[in-house]
Amino acid sequence: MIPRGDGRKVFAVSERESMPYDVVIVGAGPAGLSAAIRLKQLANDAGSELSVCILEKGSEVGAHILSGAVIDPKSLDELLPEWRTQGCPLAEVPVNDNQHWVLTKAKKFALPEFISPGFMHNKGTYTGSLGNLCRWLAEQAEGLGVEIFPGFPAAEILYNEDGSVKGVATGDMGVARDGSHKGDYAPGLELHAKYTFFAEGVRGHLTKMIKPQFALDADCEPQVYGLGVKELWDVKPENHAEGRVIHTQGWPLDENANGGGFLYHQANGQVALGFVTWLNYRNPHISPFQEMQKWKTHPEIAKILKGGKRVSYGARAISDGGLQSVPKLAFPGGALIGDTAGFLNVPRIKGTHTAMKSGMMAAEAAFAAVTAGRSSDTLDAYQAAFDDSWVKKELSVVRNVLPLVEKYGDLAGTILSGITMWLETLKIKVPFTMKHHPDNESLYRADIMPKPDYPKPDGVLTFDRLSSVFVSNTNHEEDQPVHLQLKDPSIPVAYNLPLYDEPAQRYCPAGVYEIVGEAEGDPKFVINAQNCVHCKTCDIKDPTQNINWVTPEGGGGPNYPNM
Repeated sequence: MIPRGDGRKVFAVSERESMPYDVVIVGAGPAGLSAAIRLKQLANDAGSELSVCILEKGSEVGAHILSGAVIDPKSLDELLPEWRTQGCPLAEVPVNDNQHWVLTKAKKFALPEFISPGFMHNKGTYTGSLGNLCRWLAEQAEGLGVEIFPGFPAAEILYNEDGSVKGVATGDMGVARDGSHKGDYAPGLELHAKYTFFAEGVRGHLTKMIKPQFALDADCEPQVYGLGVKELWDVKPENHAEGRVIHTQGWPLDENANGGGFLYHQANGQVALGFVTWLNYRNPHISPFQEMQKWKTHPEIAKILKGGKRVSYGARAISDGGLQSVPKLAFPGGALIGDTAGFLNVPRIKGTHTAMKSGMMAAEAAFAAVTAGRSSDTLDAYQAAFDDSWVKKELSVVRNVLPLVEKYGDLAGTILSGITMWLETLKIKVPFTMKHHPDNESLYRADIMPKPDYPKPDGVLTFDRLSSVFVSNTNHEEDQPVHLQLKDPSIPVAYNLPLYDEPAQRYCPAGVYEIVGEAEGDPKFVINAQNCVHCKTCDIKDPTQNINWVTPEGGGGPNYPNM
């Protein structure tokens, strides 16, 4: 609709332009970039032409990328064998010290490395910024002829007449909050492809639509998630040990929640630290953000940060379901790759290598199909490659770790999961695969659960959410449709507030949701969408699945530096 001078609005029809490609990829993360690079490598090796483009909703490649990260280079070695000598930032810091702590309120107990299988020891891995790795991968992709369009989110799936995926359309630009067209309005662009890869990351906006459309998750367990809250610190030289990685479990979480912390000593005197709270937690009073702040007050963590300065903040959900939650990967005209399909190895806290390999396998299947003159059919070769891959084998070994800890608690669950990992490592297959329950169904009533004791932010070691969002460089055009949609606007106050004290006030790590007017007897649910860091927690944890996260205008959201 276009406003007129007399205040009325008229409808205007705008024809969207279209661009054809052989392969369109949604998302410039490790999976999407690896797929694009592999497609171009295969085409160059065959002396053929292949058109590939990537759409990225962030303002630049890496803007929305957040991970610990300790990265297994297995897939990178396969994709770009000379990466260590080609200026890749990941090569700066090999891991040289691997520690695992069990925390009580005031003490730590270091677990000896030998009690865990070898794949848990981080030998041969690297620590650094996943965002910077993606920026470097984007350079390699563009050097091969891949077209990358940052600031253009894929907002709509396009279908052929036979129901196969035809491609995607980018979101309209210049739409006001009331739906009217502003002066700078520009309609979205259609990108048509023989095959479309969805590499959206966790809880992808379009992936949510694709899964039921093709019944991709009909034969798998529901995906479950964790929320990782991360900070980047400049620390004093005497507190820095480049290449040291530390993982923690235990305090401050109690029997109503699971998760753990990480602290990675990276390049340039920086430490990346964060805390993951699994989103199956039962207590609606829990705030994952505040659990992270509380964790930093542990004497052993605080000692490393003393005299340092926080320089960045971010948060994102991670797919924790493992092998039993991986859906069918291929469908007519497209494929799921990377974290949107859920390839994270939970006990290793690593998914970059598996995500990259999934993109490479999909690329090989798509290249063979395009070369054979096919289009818009199902890439069965991708599914077959995954079923026969080291990715599936790796995920199979650890498939019961998360559900065992969920069911039996931190101590007993860790012991039992350790036994299963050792047995699987020794080629003794455990004769069961445990199930999952959706995270939104786990909350108990607020009136029967204790309220955690969280530290008051001091602005030095601990912080509030709004100051944290500020250092995430998050920004959205305010005059646009709210991208956090309520299916029923009455539910937050009428249902969630009396039953769960409206948990969105606490599970969101960016202060997007709040209840105002409760003291006056007139509670209202407020959505501060401009604060959103695109973590997707609300889309996952809302008890009635009432919140639907859709992509905002291109370029909005965080702009993570070095994360």
